[in-house]
Amino acid sequence: MFRTTQSLALAALVCAAISSVTATAQEHDKDWNHTPIHHVLLISIDGMHALDYYNCSHGMGTVNSGDAWCPHLAALARTGINYVGASTSKPSDSFPGLMSIVSGATPRALGVYYDVAYDRSLDAPAKTTGNGVGAGPCTPNAAPTGTTTEYEEGIDIDQTKLNGGAPGASLTDGNTNSIDPMRLPRNPAAGCAPVYPWNFVRTNTVFGVIHAAGGYTAWSDKHPAYASVRGHNGPQLDDFYAPEINSTVIGLPGVTTPEGVSCSTVRDPGSDITAWTNSFQNIQCYDTLKVNAILNQIEGKTHDGKPAQTPTIFGMNFQAVSVGQKLIEKSNSTTGGYLDAAGTPGAALLSEMKFVDDSIAKMVDKISDRGLSESTLIIITAKHGQSPIDPTRYNPILKTGSSPANLLASLLPYSENPTNPTGIGPTEDDVSLIWLADPTNTQNAVSTLEANASIIGLGQIFYDQSLAINYNWPGLPPKGDPRTPDIIVTPNVGVTYTGSTKKLMEHGGFSHDDTNVMLLLSNPAIKPRTVFSEVGTLQVAPTILRALGLDPRSLDGVRWEGTAALPDAWFDASH
Repeated sequence: MFRTTQSLALAALVCAAISSVTATAQEHDKDWNHTPIHHVLLISIDGMHALDYYNCSHGMGTVNSGDAWCPHLAALARTGINYVGASTSKPSDSFPGLMSIVSGATPRALGVYYDVAYDRSLDAPAKTTGNGVGAGPCTPNAAPTGTTTEYEEGIDIDQTKLNGGAPGASLTDGNTNSIDPMRLPRNPAAGCAPVYPWNFVRTNTVFGVIHAAGGYTAWSDKHPAYASVRGHNGPQLDDFYAPEINSTVIGLPGVTTPEGVSCSTVRDPGSDITAWTNSFQNIQCYDTLKVNAILNQIEGKTHDGKPAQTPTIFGMNFQAVSVGQKLIEKSNSTTGGYLDAAGTPGAALLSEMKFVDDSIAKMVDKISDRGLSESTLIIITAKHGQSPIDPTRYNPILKTGSSPANLLASLLPYSENPTNPTGIGPTEDDVSLIWLADPTNTQNAVSTLEANASIIGLGQIFYDQSLAINYNWPGLPPKGDPRTPDIIVTPNVGVTYTGSTKKLMEHGGFSHDDTNVMLLLSNPAIKPRTVFSEVGTLQVAPTILRALGLDPRSLDGVRWEGTAALPDAWFDASH
C-alpha cells in the first residue's frame, strides 16, 4: 500500500514540476493594483528562536540593564502578527529550511533533506568537490550508482574566495557563476548532465511564480548554491548575491557595519580566518555585505549599486545569531550561547542580536525614506533554530560514545562512510540521516542502533512506516524515492554527533529548540496580534503570494501537500 502510493506520488511530483513554471506564467495577469502590498522583504535570522524574539523584544532583568536589546524588532511587532508556535522543516538544516520557506513544500515534496545528503538515482561529480565528495564515473542512460550530493561551498570554483572564484567577478561578488558544474552530481537519465541546485529541487518557488507574473526578484544568501531559491527549472533571479561564507576572511574596503565599525581590515585577525563563521566579529562584516545589498535594492538598484528597480520580492539571511549561539572562539577565550534554559544570552550572543537588530533598523528606515512602508510587507523568520538552549544539556557524544553512522559504517555507501579517508562523511549534526547501500538491511541496522542506544544517545528512530508517513518511501523508482533516507535518528535533547571543541550547539534535528523559530509579519496596516496556534514556516510562501494578489495554488507545494497560508494574514482591501 505504502509503496504503490509513494511511487505514484513521486512520479506525479517529477512530472508536475517540469510544467509548473510555464503553467504559472499562463495563469497570472500582471495587475498588482488590487492589493496594497507591492513589495515583500523576507529575512531569515538563522537560529533565531521564538524565545529569542520574546526575550530580546521584552527585555530580561539581568541583561542589557533590563532594557529590550532588539528595540527595532520590537517596534515591528507593534504593527505585526507574531506567530509564536512556528516550526521549521524537519530536518531543520539550512537547505530544506530555506526551501520550505520559499516553496510551501516539505522535504518530502522538495526532495531536499540536507545540504549534504544522498541520491540513489544520480552519479558522482566529474570532479571531486571542495569538501570531498569523490569524483566517479557516469554512463548516459545506464543504471545509476548513487552518490552523496553537496549543495554548499564545496561546489564553488574556489571556496577559499569570497566571490567563490567566479571568473571576472569583483572581490565580493559571489553568484551562480561561482558554481563549478564539474563538481555537481550528474544525472545518467539526462545524459549525465550536471544537476544544478535549482534543478535538484523538485518544486517551484515564490521567486519563480512572481517572476512569471511580471515581478522583479532578488535574493542574498551564504552560498552560491542557494540560488536554489529559483525553484525547479525556475527562471533566473533578476538579482542574486551570495558571497561565500566559508571563504578566507579578508578586509572589506568601504564596508562599515550598521553600528559604525569599519571592516576595511580584518576585525579579528587572531581568529581562525579560514571561514567568516569562526569569529564573532568577522561574521558581522560578512553579514553587512548582504545588508548593504538590501539597502541598494530598496533604493531601486542592484545589490552592487547599478540602476534597477525595487524588487517585488527580495531578502537575505543573517548568520550572526547562529554564530553567536554556537561558537567557541578559542583565540580570544570567548564562548557564545546561552546562560540558562530560559534563553538568557551570553555577552557574545547578545552582541550578535544587537547587530542584527541595528541592521534591520537600517532597512526599515530606508523603506520609510523611500515612501514604501505601506506597500512593503516585512517577514522575519529563520531557516532553523539551534539546540540545546540549556547549556547544561549539551553532549558532544563522540567524545564518549559513537554515532549511528559509525556503528553502521559497513552498511553504508562508500561516499557516506565515516571510514572513507577523503570523503565528506555522513549526514550527522544533532540528527543522523542514514542511507544504506542495501535497503534490505534496514531492520538489521535498526537492531544495531537500538542495542547501542546509550552509546549514540538514542532518542527516536524513524524507518519503514514511521518514516513513510511523513516522507516518501525510500528506494529506487518505481518502488521508492531515491533521496529519502532509510533511517532517521533523532537523539536525546542536547546530543550532537560531533567531537568538535569549536561549537556548543547544532541544528538539523526535530527538537523544539531546533524547530521553534521566530515568525513575524509586519506592515503599518496590520493590527498587532499574537497567534499561539502551531504553524509552519512553509506557510510563508503561500502567504507571500496572497499578499501580492497572486494565487497560492501556483505553488507546487500548496497543490501537492495542501499547505495553507498563515492564519490571520490578510492584506486585501476587504480586510
